[in-house]
Amino acid sequence: MQSFSIADARSQLPKIINTVEQGHITQLTRRGKPVAVLLSLKEYEALLTQGEGSLLHALNAYQVLKQPTKEGLSDEDIDSWRSQEIGRKLPWE
Repeated sequence: MQSFSIADARSQLPKIINTVEQGHITQLTRRGKPVAVLLSLKEYEALLTQGEGSLLHALNAYQVLKQPTKEGLSDEDIDSWRSQEIGRKLPWE
């Protein structure tokens, strides 16, 4: 994998894009630490559409896990979690 600092990438962007289009993944660094990866559109689309092991599948699975559920909870239960106070009391009140 090639690696370029962001400063170098600015001046060499056309060259880097041509390399990425040929299938080479390129890493961008800031102060020597990796911060981003460039890959071709073809490789990106492959990541999104490869079935169960795909990035899209993983993102969808994550969203399902993070969706709140109301199973077995009434509206009263949910309302009981909320504070009934109008606002906090300030020291000068």
